[in-house]
Amino acid sequence: MTSASVASVRDVSKTFGARKALDGVSVEIAAGEMVALIGPSGSGKSTLLRSITGLQSIDSGKGTISVFGEVVQKNGRVTGAVRDARRKLGMIFQQFNLVGRLSLFSNVMLGALGRLPGWRGIFGVWPTEDKTRAMAALHRVGVSDYAAQRANTLSGGQQQRGAIARALVQGAKAILADEPVASLDPVSARKVMEQLVELNKRDGLGVIVTLHQVDYAIRYCERVVALQAGKIVYDGPSTGLDHKTLVGIYGPEFEDAFWETQA
Repeated sequence: MTSASVASVRDVSKTFGARKALDGVSVEIAAGEMVALIGPSGSGKSTLLRSITGLQSIDSGKGTISVFGEVVQKNGRVTGAVRDARRKLGMIFQQFNLVGRLSLFSNVMLGALGRLPGWRGIFGVWPTEDKTRAMAALHRVGVSDYAAQRANTLSGGQQQRGAIARALVQGAKAILADEPVASLDPVSARKVMEQLVELNKRDGLGVIVTLHQVDYAIRYCERVVALQAGKIVYDGPSTGLDHKTLVGIYGPEFEDAFWETQA
């Protein structure tokens, strides 16, 4: 494990009741990589992503998770280093996690809270530099025209691009996206995925994205990690995901794992 790694996961398990959501998982995501986590429903991909951020604790034992060289989980406990790690990770969720009653601009400004006094956020007193950064981020993702609108009046695609802008204002070194396009139509989904690719290629941000759509994983990500019943069953180039491999990963769900190609 090197300090350059976005995430280093070593022999991690997570049990929910009688079910092993993760079963001895080990994987390393280097800085600057764009990696898709795929697998059938219940395979453990979202649990793995949430464990990296410390939002989900892992089972006690020898498993460890490090983010940018700092141990954030060990022996079933989240460590004190997780707060600093989260400042470096821009989290994007399926349901956008924007505050609906606030403007899109205010939501994006919340990304600056990690480095500013809390009272600034309460009263909306933002430094000029951060306000400029927020507008630049909104412009970059193509939604600056909607900065003054309440978030809950925007389309799903516009909200999701706002969430990406918030991660930019946060100064994240990597983006972790959990099913970011699952609630979007295909056109909006492509725009969001293209934005993540642009951040990866232009800014060198590491991107880890869970996807139900295998065609999107193949199209947008060079590396794919596939899980099945809590175990990694494929870790390699997306070009290596042939028909036989995908049937082995998804089984009866194979046809449902594609979006546009099955339309």
